Amino acid sequence: MLPRWELSFYLLASVGFHVYSFYEVYRVSREHEEELDREFDLETSTLFGGLKKDPTDFEWSFWMEWGKERLVWLFLGHMSVSQVANLLSRKHKPWILAVYGMWACRCVLGTQGTAVVLIHTTIAFCVAQFRSQSLSWLCSLALLSTLRLEDVEEVKMRQQEQSPPKTSLSILVLGLGRLLFYWWLAELMVHLMYMHAIYSSASLLRAVSSWTLGGLALAQVLFFYVKYLVLFGVPALLMRLDGLTPPPLPRCVSTMFSFTGMWRHFDVGLHDFLVRYVYIPAGGSQHGLLGALFSTAMTFAFVSFWHGGNGYLWCWATLNWLGVTVENGVQKLVQRPHVQHSLAQFLSPGARRRLHAALASCSTSMLILSNLVFLGGSQVGEIYWDRIFIQVHGVVTASNLDWFAIPSSSGSHFVRTRHYDLSIFSGPAQHGSSLHRVTQAPSPEQDRGP
Repeated sequence: MLPRWELSFYLLASVGFHVYSFYEVYRVSREHEEELDREFDLETSTLFGGLKKDPTDFEWSFWMEWGKERLVWLFLGHMSVSQVANLLSRKHKPWILAVYGMWACRCVLGTQGTAVVLIHTTIAFCVAQFRSQSLSWLCSLALLSTLRLEDVEEVKMRQQEQSPPKTSLSILVLGLGRLLFYWWLAELMVHLMYMHAIYSSASLLRAVSSWTLGGLALAQVLFFYVKYLVLFGVPALLMRLDGLTPPPLPRCVSTMFSFTGMWRHFDVGLHDFLVRYVYIPAGGSQHGLLGALFSTAMTFAFVSFWHGGNGYLWCWATLNWLGVTVENGVQKLVQRPHVQHSLAQFLSPGARRRLHAALASCSTSMLILSNLVFLGGSQVGEIYWDRIFIQVHGVVTASNLDWFAIPSSSGSHFVRTRHYDLSIFSGPAQHGSSLHRVTQAPSPEQDRGP
């Protein structure tokens, strides 16, 4: 729809914005290194020539510390036991892995932690045997604070034949290579850019330049993406080696330009779980507009409570609910026949793409703001709201809209996003049928959620 030169310009401009804003974050990190070191105790590291490391992202530091101590060896043990059982006693492989898993839990969590895992797993398994969505929903609420239920039916549907040893070796080599690259990239980011420490210093965050402020937002959400490529990638690799097909890894957040796309493609397993066990049991879109709004609100309330139910999480969930609602309202408006006719009559295909990019830039700006609230808390969200939308600094406003509009215009071309991607929660009309996959065009019989 758009000329190749125009798409190339958008791509180069987007890369340029990213690189320059990251350079500004790097420069501020170096200028304030001593101040941040005194306040947050930056770690001395030999990984990148003696550069200090920002350790203030608790989740990354926690899992890396556990990984170095025990988890890496336990994962390697699981892989070895799985492959040996596959060769010697495939019939008893599930029981062998179950015994190894309980022993691994005992090593990491202790006796009491293992007992909790065993009790919760037993409850979840027993409830799953009834194949009842309402019971699974109530059970997931009861176990919400300590356990996330897995979609047992989906795992069974994705089960494959065991791979031969040569195929398993290639899966292992390629998977480990990707994981090591993602880990290296994440570590490089926290060594070069102290974005988490700067976010923890409200005075410094208010004082940085507009370019640095935009670069911090990009660095924060992109680090979150790379971090979860590692955290999701490790169990995904083990699933492939065990002959299962895991959910897709998160899609790059720089290609996201809608709330619905973010929820569909960042954590596909969570999206499927929410559709099956929250959105549809709450009524879905089968009871009209108000029913769909209520079901969507219940879904985001569930997610907020799942993550801890803190005040900033309710704010984040509310922003996402509003974003999804507005996006789907605009989608329904532009799909009306007379609107489609007017757009086709007065705008060329290229102009419609540019209009879509302009509208998507508004959605993307609020999406990033909501993600910053989730990652940094309410204070960070308030600072960004004040700096970007209240004070109206021309440079940051223009550059942010460019950052958001450019991926919206060119991203859909490169990632082949379809128009129906704007519907976040779409599931089957019959609650017992299998989930609608987001890679397929929806049929009229399927539940069209908001």
